[in-house]
Order: sequence, then structure tokens, then C-alpha cells
Amino acid sequence: MKPLLIVRKLIVDERNELFDAQGMQFVSFPSDFNKVREYAKQVLTDCPKKFLEGNLLEQQLSELIKNGIKHGNGCDPSKQIRIWFDLRKRVRFIVEDEGPGFQSLASWNTFFKKRQTALWNEDFDAFLDLASYKSSQSDETDGGNSLIAALEYWNGGMIYNEKKNKVGVVRWHSSAKEA
Repeated sequence: MKPLLIVRKLIVDERNELFDAQGMQFVSFPSDFNKVREYAKQVLTDCPKKFLEGNLLEQQLSELIKNGIKHGNGCDPSKQIRIWFDLRKRVRFIVEDEGPGFQSLASWNTFFKKRQTALWNEDFDAFLDLASYKSSQSDETDGGNSLIAALEYWNGGMIYNEKKNKVGVVRWHSSAKEA
């Protein structure tokens, strides 16, 4: 018997506890696309080694920053990308840009549900047709798969505010839960 199909999705919940920034560290950067990795490394400077799994954490944080700079702020250096972070018991970030928000969120959720259902049904032709998400705002440099990886990586949640220009994420590590 097949296991139950559980389809994860991007959620909008303005009041979610992931947006509580009390006690978190804060940084703000100009929207310079060429400095995405530098910004991520700066945020992770004092990150405990137990949270650094290869470079996955840096990659995931870089994607959040990149999306805010590129899609949110349009790479306008006069606009800021704001990051709140807590790296004590788990990895937690709030990333906010000054843009109009992720307007394709509902469309992405529909795409992802179809993709996961095709995989669960072992309909690999349909799954391959759904290999990558592209919206009207995508360009040739957008791979369309970073959100798929993000939903898997941020195992404690990935929540957007109502405007969809701010995302809260958390990743729990088994050793951190026990501490």
C-alpha cells in the first residue's frame, strides 16, 4: 500500500510565530545582486558548525536574499533587503524586501501540487512536464526549482506575510531539538 500523499505548500499567515523577530539579530543590505553570497556569508559568520551542512544553509539563505533583491527590489540599490536571524537552537530567518510581493504564490502552489501528485501516481511523463516552474515574471536565468528545494530544506516552515514580500523560515536539526 502506498503511503499517504502529503503535499507541502507555501503558506500566507501574517500572524505566524515565524514573524516574531524579538531577540533576533538584524542586518540590512542594499540590493546589490553581485553581493548575494557575500551577504549570506556575513549573516552566517558566527553560525554554529552543527548547522552548517556542507554549504546547503548558505545556498538556501542566498536564494532567499537573491529572490528579494532580484524579484522584490528589482536590483535597485536604493532599496534594502532586511534580514532578521537567530542561529542559537535552530536556524531561523526573516527576509523582507521592498517589492510588491510574490504575486504568483497561488499559481506556484497549484503547480507544485500537480508535480507532487504526478510523482506519487508514478506518472513520470507528467512529472517531467512539471520539472520547472516559470511565471510571467521569470527570465532566462530563473531555474524555477529553488522553491521546491526550499520547501524540503526549511523543515520547520516557510511562511509569507500578506503582502508576500516577507518570508519567515526555520530549520530544525535533531541535535538542536534535544538541547
